[in-house]
Amino acid sequence: MRPLPEPARESLTLAPVLHALGDPVRLELVRRAWGEPESTCSALADGLKVPMSTLTNHWRILREAGLISMSVDGRHRRVRPRADDLDDRFPGLLDPILRLGAAEAPDSGLL
Repeated sequence: MRPLPEPARESLTLAPVLHALGDPVRLELVRRAWGEPESTCSALADGLKVPMSTLTNHWRILREAGLISMSVDGRHRRVRPRADDLDDRFPGLLDPILRLGAAEAPDSGLL
């Protein structure tokens, strides 16, 4: 599998991470990725009412912010959360955000 470019652990900064999590679709994608590591982009986006071109952009923003890592696996892209890197840089940041995101997911209108 060929990895796609992503920021190094030491270059992760808070502003891009929070920007990426500020969109309800991206927050839901991250929440799903945390629950199903090594899934494909299409499997994680299943059921979302978002055009494929928009999803591609969301995945790029999440990868460039350092929230996820992606690798090419044939015709698929596998998504792996960068939990260790993010916890090292921003201890305790993601748990409450993802927990609140899960609580809001049914009312978000994404499904």
